[in-house]
Amino acid sequence: MKNVVLICILILYSNPFFGQGIAHFGNHTISREEFLTAFRKNNAQIQATDKVYRDYLNLYIRYRLKVQAAYDLKLDTLSGQITDLQNFKNQIADQYTNDEGSLNQMAEEAFTRSKKDLRVSYIYVTIPKNASPADTIKAFNRIQQAYEAVKNNRDFGEIALQYSDDPFVKNNHGDLGFITVFDLPYVIENAAYRTPKGKYSPVFRTNGGYIILKTTDKRPAEGRIHIAQILLIFPYLASITDKGETRRRADSILRALHAGSDFGEMARKLSGDNLTYQLGGVLPEFGIGKYEAGFEQTAFSLKKDGDLSAPYESEFGYHIIKRISRKPVPVKADQKYIDELKERVKSDPRVILSRNQMLQKILKQTQYKEYITPNNRLWDYTDSVLKNKKPSFSMVMNDQLILFKISTKEYTVGDWITYRKSLLSSPVLTNGKTQVEIFNMYRENSAFEYYKNHLENYNKQYAGQVSEFRDGNLLFEIMQREVWDKAAADSNGLKLFFDANSRNYWWQPGAEAIIINAPNQTSALGLQEEFRKKISSWRKTLEGFGPDIQVDSGRFEWKQIPGNRQVGTGGFTELLINADKSVQFAYIVRTYSSPSPRNFSEARGIVMNDYQKELENKWIGELKKKYPVSKNESVIKNLPK
Repeated sequence: MKNVVLICILILYSNPFFGQGIAHFGNHTISREEFLTAFRKNNAQIQATDKVYRDYLNLYIRYRLKVQAAYDLKLDTLSGQITDLQNFKNQIADQYTNDEGSLNQMAEEAFTRSKKDLRVSYIYVTIPKNASPADTIKAFNRIQQAYEAVKNNRDFGEIALQYSDDPFVKNNHGDLGFITVFDLPYVIENAAYRTPKGKYSPVFRTNGGYIILKTTDKRPAEGRIHIAQILLIFPYLASITDKGETRRRADSILRALHAGSDFGEMARKLSGDNLTYQLGGVLPEFGIGKYEAGFEQTAFSLKKDGDLSAPYESEFGYHIIKRISRKPVPVKADQKYIDELKERVKSDPRVILSRNQMLQKILKQTQYKEYITPNNRLWDYTDSVLKNKKPSFSMVMNDQLILFKISTKEYTVGDWITYRKSLLSSPVLTNGKTQVEIFNMYRENSAFEYYKNHLENYNKQYAGQVSEFRDGNLLFEIMQREVWDKAAADSNGLKLFFDANSRNYWWQPGAEAIIINAPNQTSALGLQEEFRKKISSWRKTLEGFGPDIQVDSGRFEWKQIPGNRQVGTGGFTELLINADKSVQFAYIVRTYSSPSPRNFSEARGIVMNDYQKELENKWIGELKKKYPVSKNESVIKNLPK
């Protein structure tokens, strides 16, 4: 490894142009690396040639000159600039405070697991909150007794009935049904996917207690399904007669659906599912393990989109299920699917593992150093301050003592006390946690906050994005001041510019036309028919077709008219059908076969654009006098082709 790194360094620095400036303006340098980074980002589809490089370098120098002018005017200190930059930092910082390596690894693991559904049973012995050592030992002895029974090949369901604290064990005998990735807490999911079919796991501990898990079956994954339902709820304390009547109603509804009744309309009128009836009975897409096993089995048994199930009886009533779509687990995960899984990982408690890995990286990068070991003396001092009582330890401790340091920032006992006071109003954050766990929360929050606020010092890619946004925002500000506002305010200069360059603003052959955008081909053809009948009142004709019709009228050159084909007076251009099925065409009122001069009003938009370019070029000339520009020909000639 050491030799590989050494070779890379030698190759890098043996390049005679590494680190050299490709251009200079005033006392500022544009490095070869900076230029190539910008070029590759903005010219990914263009073949690099000497001319292409030189043209882009000229543009890049202009850009750097303008941004430097903004810095010289201290525009970066404007409150609006500071606020915009901070908002941008906040938007992108989270993606750099995640450990991408572990997130990718978890997403790949989730994909692998998502290809198999597992049927699992478990025995669960709880450990009470704030359990004493005696409580913990009692729970451990109980799970060990269950484990010995499992090893002696007793029926797993019977053992669950005898030992498990699961409140549903009398009904399910410990059987959780089929599950897939993200259905169970991560520690239980790990045990399930690591346990072979027909085997049981060793005893393992979760936050709530001890567990023995058995994998009873495995099958290819069912994937995810999107359905709608009509739920006919049983009356309260329903008798057999009540349930029979509910079933007859369900059968009647099913017959109506098969006869062509609208499912969504019937769901809105008849379904007792208060969460979905207004949506036509549509449920969010789901996979295995979300709902009751029989309900899921009924949904997944539907063979094709649009199929209806027979009424399925649950404890709530009878469900009629309609399949909308089904999404199988892909055979091979593309980047989009992996990214979707990463988002699910981020919203799942398992992300704590990734966050812990990131924390260790942050502590290492920021050279974290601990000065006071958190122990009973610190806890005693903390309690004394929070409860206004005298510390029981005689050792001196005060708010000024340094607890730890992150980079150059010191965190004192007083800072810790302030944090503990802030948690008093949110006891849910500390309930069930030890002092050590709360202190670790404080250290973690402090580390992430410091890292996020100083991310430019630790992440080159983040620093590049921030710099690019900052400079882009400054460019807009300086262009507004030096070019756009000046051009808009200088009406006399604009008119003089037109007079001096009026030969550039002649009309080319074209037509006076009405350009129309219609929502579809039927509307377009209907409009053309109406135009033929009463073209003298075309505005009123368009009003009769509603607000979806968009119109632009005036004089245009042929290249500006849809189809770019010459059509005679009173004719229509061909229909251009867009990707969204909307249609564009033009009606030709009058044609112009020869060029003719535009007046100032007709040319104003084009003149404004050219006048802005004129002002910008003059300003660039002034900047080049202030910051003399030079280029390094040897570096330019040896840019990679």
